[in-house]
Amino acid sequence: MGAARIPVLVGATGVGKTAVAMALSRHWPLEVVSADSRQVYRRLDIGTAKPPPRWLAKLPHHGLDQVDPGSRYSAGRFIQDAPRWIREIQGRGHLPVVVGGTGLYIRALVDGLFAEPPLEASRRHALGEWLERLEVGELLRWSGRLDVGFKGGGRQRAMRSIEVALLTGRPLSYWQETARRSGAIDPWYVYLTAPRAVLHHRIAVRAEEMVRRGLIEEVAAVLSEGHPGKAPGLDAIGIREAVEYLHGKRTRESVAEAVAASTRQYAKRQETWFRHQLKGPVLTIDATRPPEELADEIAKAWEGRKD
Repeated sequence: MGAARIPVLVGATGVGKTAVAMALSRHWPLEVVSADSRQVYRRLDIGTAKPPPRWLAKLPHHGLDQVDPGSRYSAGRFIQDAPRWIREIQGRGHLPVVVGGTGLYIRALVDGLFAEPPLEASRRHALGEWLERLEVGELLRWSGRLDVGFKGGGRQRAMRSIEVALLTGRPLSYWQETARRSGAIDPWYVYLTAPRAVLHHRIAVRAEEMVRRGLIEEVAAVLSEGHPGKAPGLDAIGIREAVEYLHGKRTRESVAEAVAASTRQYAKRQETWFRHQLKGPVLTIDATRPPEELADEIAKAWEGRKD
């Protein structure tokens, strides 16, 4: 049996993914699997824009509040946890819907995660010294001979391809394909988009609302636990700006605009990733319309799909 076909709702931060997921719950008995690398942190609810408690009471979410600030939660751990959540949701007769904007998490869930095989340190060091002496053209020639699946690239990519092939006995493309076969789901993507001006306005409004609701006080409470300002969770966009204020590096009045500016840059990177990295069925939707209208369109397309 192949991986399960399930909806994956993606889009830049601030585009309205959570509201659309809530509206979709009117159509299906669903539960959300969050693919958001910031919302895994406990006690940082405002800074990571988690859904409000009243929404969570109506629509179960999995993947929130997994670790304390200061601890790391990786894509490797996500790919261990998310398939279990999906199986549990399906066991209850509900539809799992992946919702989030962290591309690495989504790629791990869909394609599997490439786990580097063990490489002997001394052999790796000696090989590295030899590779450093080769010209780029020679490195590319060796890469192509050792790995027929090598797709080209620069010096570092070629060196990586040679290193894995010689030290493991198998080409890098083999290990990557093995990882892809371990993907947990067969995605049916819904990509929410909005004109840049609209998205920037939403981001600015949300940043101001975060500060008004107590972003700075929330971050101050976590810092009071003894965490350094650059600890995992506290270095995220929307939180680090509050840390900067609390450490005297910016004014309180500048926090909201700084959060908005950082979020705009992040949203741009997300949009680039989604435009180029989604593989499989993709339903692209203009998210400037009301969530209920978007949910109606998504539900109709899902029920009419052929797979």
